[in-house]
Order: sequence, then structure tokens, then C-alpha cells
Amino acid sequence: MRIVRRIDLARGRNLTLGTLMEQVAAVHGSRTLVVEPDTGLALTMEEAAVLVDGWAAGVAQVTEPGDRVVIATPNGYEQLLLTLAVSRAGRVPAPVNAQMAPGEIRHVVADSGASLVIRHATELPGTEHFGPAVPADPSSIGALFYTSGTTGKPKGAELTHAGLLGGMSLAALLPTELHRDELVLALPLAHIFGFAIAVGAACAGVPVHFLPRFHPVLVLDAIEERRATVFAGVPAMYRMLEEAGAAHRDLTSVRVWISGADAMPSDLAHRFKRWGATATLPLIGPVGEATFAEGYGMVETAGGVAVRVSPPLIPAALGGSMGVPLPGVRFKVVDADGQEVPIGGVGELWLTGRGVLKGYHGAPEATRGALTDDGWLRTGDLARRGPLGIVNFEGRMKDVIKRGGYSVYAVEVEQALEEHPQVLEAAVVPVPDTRDGEVPVAAVRLAPGETVESLDLPSWAAERLSRYKVPARFVAVAALPRTGTDKVQRREVVALVTE
Repeated sequence: MRIVRRIDLARGRNLTLGTLMEQVAAVHGSRTLVVEPDTGLALTMEEAAVLVDGWAAGVAQVTEPGDRVVIATPNGYEQLLLTLAVSRAGRVPAPVNAQMAPGEIRHVVADSGASLVIRHATELPGTEHFGPAVPADPSSIGALFYTSGTTGKPKGAELTHAGLLGGMSLAALLPTELHRDELVLALPLAHIFGFAIAVGAACAGVPVHFLPRFHPVLVLDAIEERRATVFAGVPAMYRMLEEAGAAHRDLTSVRVWISGADAMPSDLAHRFKRWGATATLPLIGPVGEATFAEGYGMVETAGGVAVRVSPPLIPAALGGSMGVPLPGVRFKVVDADGQEVPIGGVGELWLTGRGVLKGYHGAPEATRGALTDDGWLRTGDLARRGPLGIVNFEGRMKDVIKRGGYSVYAVEVEQALEEHPQVLEAAVVPVPDTRDGEVPVAAVRLAPGETVESLDLPSWAAERLSRYKVPARFVAVAALPRTGTDKVQRREVVALVTE
């Protein structure tokens, strides 16, 4: 019976945010869902399902069917479970990142038209039992996830139940019982990457050791002491882990490193691969390097739509180092006229699949700008078209610097600079120039005691890049400005380098 339930969960049969926890509990029962050492929270799958049901009853008492509910709790599994509870009650949840400023949260409340803001589960009326989830079509809007707002005020992406859960529910088929797996996680769960990873872990029955705030030393301690087998984070977290001494820790228990939300430098990924899984696990454990999985996705796609895995899933001759679309997702790479470019060409990545948003809440013009009439999402990302629908991600279109008619890809320059062992991080941005229109300027974080001059970064870059790609200036900075999900805020970097 449990095998049948596992297959049903993987297929997403009758799966919505409101039914997720009960279906996960039916498959995994008393297995641990999460342990939060900071808050003392510890839940099994069954206990979490009971909590979700009780909180749904509380939500139903103080709202009307179809109402939007903003969940502005601190980052943690309570926020995730409240999101599921709001949906179970037949309302539309809108979880917000705990690092949002008060003004940003007020904007989300006003923009969504929320009738209720939950800041802690104790605010809900105490009720023991709600009962079956309010029926919902998996293709209907399951939740509003707000964009980070780096290009203006945050917009509410209308994401469907199927989009939010469909891809992650496939994790139910993973044979995790063969390993003593545990995931260490310190991502914001109101961000689509953190939400998707948490859902995938629940479907797979993988316990999560959750840290509400990322601290590199605490993460390394948790992996080393608990012998955790999986870690998921954004590239900035991997940089901080390395700076905190990851190379000198015993990380050999890690079978899989997962990265998402931003471009991952390949050399950094290779180092973490080497540090993990260097020991033989009994019977079926991997020998040698760990697997590194880099996901591609965004709020508008309800999470990941492609994965690049090292070692590759397919032969390198067929584009094995490139991004492979997940089941149900199709890519095309187009030019400025919307025509597909030839293999090897670079253009804007368009995609379609069940994860694509229905639109932006209350913003028809923004919706028309993002979606074509036939349902393709204009991602705003650059990709190089490969064979068999595979692509290589080249960066954001907005991160292309036009220098005297030449295109300079910021990500390419950043990766070349970060190959220097004393360059901890680089961010390359455009600065206006009277002759060339704009030029690349690099903000760099350097190892203690180093300077741009001592490292001769212009020469380093010139040896690795075409002349027009070499930054016109290098500015050493103590830190790079970041969003709540640790993405670099490029507009703020421009201000830093032009002060």
C-alpha cells in the first residue's frame, strides 16, 4: 500500500498545497520532517499534518473562502506549514521573506488585498480539527510568491498548485531509505528556491536540519557533526563556507551539493565536489567526489525548470555540461524578433511548462510583458542553444554590457576574475562612458591584506579575456550589497563603484 501511495504522490494525483502534508504523512508516517535547533521545533511527517489541519481550522474561522492571507512569520518551518494550512482552508497564501523591510511587507499586503496577516501561529484561534482540504483544481492559483523587487516594487507571481508541487513530488520515487540521508538547509522558505527544496525533501522523506539564518560556521558544524548527506544553498553561501574553512572540515558525508537562485562559479562547484563523498558508504554509497547539482529557475517558474549535474547526466558530446530541462518543460532560444537561433547561437531563453505563472496579481501589463500569447515565458535570461533542447545559461540580459558595439557578459568576466585565488568575489556592472557608451567596471572582494595593485588584476583579466571584456576599472570593496536571498544587488554595486 505504501508503494502505491508513493507512486500516487510522485504523480501528483489530487495533489495541492492543502493536501500535500496529509499525502506525505501517508507515505512516510513517523519519519522526521524537520528539526530546528534554534527554536526547538521537531516534527514528524504525521505531526506536521496534524498541525496543518488544526491551523487550517483557525484560518477558516477568521477569513472567507478565496481570501488572500499574508504569512509574515520569521523564517522557519512554521511559515511553510502555515502556507499549506491557508491553502487547506481554501484561501490563497502569500508568504513573505522575513528579511523584507516593513514597507515592502505593507506593499505585499496592499497589493495582494489580503484580509489577514499572520505573524505567528499563536494568533490563530485554537481549533483541533478542520477536516478534508477544500477541493482545488491543481491548475488553479495555489499561492502568491512575490518577486525580490530588485527592478522595482515586488510583484505577486500567481503560481499554481501543480507548478509548485509537480516537479518536487517526483522526489517521492527516490530510494532514500537506502541511505541515512539528512539535508542541512538555511534558506528563506518564502523564497521559491527554499520552498521547493523543502517540499522535495518532504516528498522524499528526507529529514531536514533547519537553520533559520545562514551562518557558515554553524552549517559546517552541522554537516560535520551530524554526517549530513545533502546541503542546498545559493552560490554566495558556498563562498562563505569556503572562507569559513570548508577545505579543512570533514565533509565526506555529503553525497549531493545543491545550488540555485544565481550562477554558480564552476571552479567553486568543483572544489565542493572534491570535499564531499570521498569515503565509501556501505553497499551502495558513492566513492570519490560528491555530485553537484545546479538548478535553474525563478519565481515565475515556481522553482527549478532545469538542472546541470556534475558528473553530467548525459555525455559531454551531447551537451552534458549544459542545462537539461526537467520533465514537462520545453526551452527555446530566440533572437530579438522571437525567432529561434541556430545551435550554438545566443539569445533570450523562453520556456513553457506547468510551472509557469498564470500572471502577476493585479498587473495585466506586467503579465503581457512576461508571457507571450501562446504561453511562453520570456525569462530575460541569455542562453546558448545546444542540441536536444539543452541550453547553456549565459546570464541575465540586463547583465550584458554594450561596450563600443561589443557584448560583454558580466558573468563571464566575474568567473574569470574569481579564478584568482585571492579574489573572493567579483561583481561586474556597466558604467556610462563618453566613447564606448558603457564600460565594465568590477567591484571585487579581496583576501585580507591584498589590493587591486598587489594582485595586478588588469593583467590577470587580460590573460584570460578578450581586450574589450577587461574591466575599465577595479574597485576593492569590503562587501557586496545583497538581497534577502543573497543575490548581488547590481544597481547598488553601480553606486559603489561610481562614488
